[in-house]
Amino acid sequence: MRRMASRRSVRYAQLPGDDDDYADGGRRDFDPRFDYTPKAFDRVPWKSIALAVFLLFLGCLLLLLTVFIFTGHMEGDSSQGYALLVLGILTFLPGFYETRIAYYSWRGAEGYRFAAIPSY
Repeated sequence: MRRMASRRSVRYAQLPGDDDDYADGGRRDFDPRFDYTPKAFDRVPWKSIALAVFLLFLGCLLLLLTVFIFTGHMEGDSSQGYALLVLGILTFLPGFYETRIAYYSWRGAEGYRFAAIPSY
């Protein structure tokens, strides 16, 4: 059985950090990762909005077909109605959510920005 060596004998040295550069009044270098430009967040993701509107209308259509099947205005089995209901809900909810964010961002409502919509 092999015994592990103890690490207590290891001496650690402090690495020079960036904080030392600023202590004597040194100049901060520009890092574009941390640059905040509000206009960068207002870019409109047109593809995502088009997808959201498509999902919204498709979900409305599927839910409308579900209502027609359940009320008997259209022929179909109840299992088909439940399948359309699930598909309608799965397409309507994300479409409505992202379309609502896009609408409120366009209107300039507080707390809504186009950056909240993922771009594809």
